[in-house]
Order: sequence, then structure tokens, then C-alpha cells
Amino acid sequence: MARITIVDDEATLTDPVLVEGFPGVGLVGKIAVDHLIEVHGMTHYANVHCEGLPRVATYSESDTTLRTPVRLYADPDADLLALQSDVPVNPGAATEFAGCLAGWFDDEAVFPVYLSGIGRQRDDASPELYGVAAGDGASRLADASVADPIESGLISGPTGAMLADAIERGSSAVGLVVESDPQFPDPEAARTLIDDGIDPIAGTTTPTDALVDQATEIREAKQEFARRMQQAESESSQAEPLKMYQ
Repeated sequence: MARITIVDDEATLTDPVLVEGFPGVGLVGKIAVDHLIEVHGMTHYANVHCEGLPRVATYSESDTTLRTPVRLYADPDADLLALQSDVPVNPGAATEFAGCLAGWFDDEAVFPVYLSGIGRQRDDASPELYGVAAGDGASRLADASVADPIESGLISGPTGAMLADAIERGSSAVGLVVESDPQFPDPEAARTLIDDGIDPIAGTTTPTDALVDQATEIREAKQEFARRMQQAESESSQAEPLKMYQ
């Protein structure tokens, strides 16, 4: 049964911005959301129970408490929500999963910001970031000075399914696409997502120096997760260019 179970009844949110962090190319969404949760001291707000999620329980080091694999965290002072996922979503169930979340987003007046990496080797160049939108999301991108797409493309996986659902429902959402390492966790790309996309849209201020200073440590910590994601590549969220006459 699809449902969102609130576990923190004391948190009060008004028209919150939600940042989605499903695993994908470069793990940029997950790294960015994990960092937001840590830096902003966000608290566990709700558990997500939707079709398409593996029936598993997760736990953390030095903590005996079992958790659902997909959770919502909240910072009421910033009117900010973050969706943290420890697992990929089965591609066959991505549409149903998107509908499960979107219904709750509509009920709670949530404005979602979806994150995706586009695999690209950058050398030493800074990652390029651009935005796409559904509904009134375009005005949010303009206000935040997020660049327009530099090419035609598509977004797949659960992130693509949720953006497609927003189009179908006529609701508002934005997607942020950043150039990301196609093989390894990419903290620098996650930093660009936060600095140039998430903070301007959400009106937050998030220190990100640690993402670069601790890049090696972060990559090593996420390496096993990245290996599992490569084995399940079709399940991950990612952006990819559309070639002409395809």
C-alpha cells in the first residue's frame, strides 16, 4: 500500500522545497542530499512506502535502529525537505512510484527539485549545470539564474518518471542536470548542484567546501554503492543527450 508515514509530528512546514536524491550517474544526487541533511542538521521526518521499492530494511553504523530504504528529512527553519534513498527503484515500477510520491507532494504543497547527472569526462573544467522545468518551475529557474539546457536530452530512471508525472499532472517541478563523472562518485559535481542550483532555488545557504576538501574520502565511502549502481545501471536516474535523427 502506498503511503508516507510522518514520524516527526512536531515539524511544521509551509510550502516546502523538496530536494530529491536518488542514486544515479556520479551519485551526485545522493551525495548532495546526504550533505544537505548533515550540514543543515535535518531530522528524520517521514518514511516512504511505495510500490517499486525493495522490501529491505537499512541501518547505520553504531545505531541499532532499522529504517526504511527511502526517507524524508526536514529542516523546518529553512522550509526544506530532502528525500534520501539507499536503494535504486525498479525501472518497471518507476511510474507507479512516481505517482505515489507526487500525490503526497500535491497534498502537502511541496515544490520538488529533482537531481540528475549526465555522464561526461571534464578534465579540470568545472561541471556545467542547467535546469529544466514543468509548470511554474521555469520561473524558479529564472529567479535562481540557472542556465538553460545546452543540448537536447532525456532524463530516465525514477527521476525521469517523476518529472514525466509532473508534466502529466500539470504540476510544477524543476530538474537540475549537472555534468558528472560517468564511472565514479563525483563530489565536485554535487557541490555545483548545491551552490548553483539548490541553494538559489530553495533560498538556503549550504557550506560545501567539505565536499571538495574530503573528495577522496567521499569517493571511497561511496565506491561500493557506486559498484552496485553500475550493476543495476538501468535502474538509476540519469540524463543523456539525444542525438539528431536518432
